[in-house]
Amino acid sequence: MSLSSADTQTPIRTDALVIGAGPCGLFQVFELGLLGIKAHIVDSLAHPGGQCTELYPDKPIYDIPALPVCSAQELIDRLLQQIKPFAPEFHLGQEVSEFAQTPAGRFLVRTSAGTTFDAATVVIAAGVGSFQARRIGLEGAQAFEDAHIHYRVRRAADLHDQRLVIFGGGDSALDWTLELATKARSLTLVHRRADFRAVPASVAKMQELASAGRIRCLEALPHSLIVEDGRLRGVNVKAPDAVIHALEADQLLVFFGLHPKLGPVAEWGLALEKKALLVDTEKFQTSLPGVFAVGDINFYPGKKKLILSGFHEAALAAFGIQHHLFPEKKQFLQYTTTSPIMQRRLGVTSS
Repeated sequence: MSLSSADTQTPIRTDALVIGAGPCGLFQVFELGLLGIKAHIVDSLAHPGGQCTELYPDKPIYDIPALPVCSAQELIDRLLQQIKPFAPEFHLGQEVSEFAQTPAGRFLVRTSAGTTFDAATVVIAAGVGSFQARRIGLEGAQAFEDAHIHYRVRRAADLHDQRLVIFGGGDSALDWTLELATKARSLTLVHRRADFRAVPASVAKMQELASAGRIRCLEALPHSLIVEDGRLRGVNVKAPDAVIHALEADQLLVFFGLHPKLGPVAEWGLALEKKALLVDTEKFQTSLPGVFAVGDINFYPGKKKLILSGFHEAALAAFGIQHHLFPEKKQFLQYTTTSPIMQRRLGVTSS
């Protein structure tokens, strides 16, 4: 793909350009910084955090090492604090729109805002790519979106003491059902079938709550909104026997999943497998030398879409990037606990 000639802006020259400011992209900046490699970071969202802050900032996360529990927003805040010593430059609210390799092997990358980069290496940490929540699809629903119909939870506290109806059968629907069951005035979980996609432990806990009468669980599909005098009063759902159930509700939470799309990345000529970027497991490089991919956007045998796995990938990618930038330089594994060089980079010692 070649860049258009309309933009005359002098490109920003950098050793590493990270595309995506989610957890893996932020941790990639940290790992690069430890090796003395400065990075610029681009994200289409107006703030760092990726899906964590965009879709479930208050959702508890339990599988981050040494943190028994933290919210998604807290994880992002901690990562931002961790990379402060390396002073990365953020370019937010900009989607990467053009990508081309130069004859010298570097990469020219342009964003939707016209920002152009001349990067020696590129790390794609864009999660599932661009995404949009699947809508509830009921007449008049759009008028109530963000006020009474939600496809993500921005502030869980706003839902306390509310009559809630949650749609969905995956992890997000079950996680928020369990989280809000004791805080809502009433809560009904609606799923289109009896089987759930969520982890069995969450399903079992939900069923215990339903058996105890703490929540209600219905097998049904959304049918129509209940609106009086322009205000949302609830939702009608249709059961498999065609019976319509009227559910009173102040707020509807809809978790029907996402429409993941690679977007422009799919046009960059990189090898794909299962709609993801194929990488090696030595340095998480794509089929194009100098371009790496970490997190949910990559694929390799045994791939697990976990934040923990993405952190591991970022660590190995950093060493791969260092070798790409300085192929003649011998690599040494250093530890932050004992390396004076790394401690100086982190700003924790003056020696």
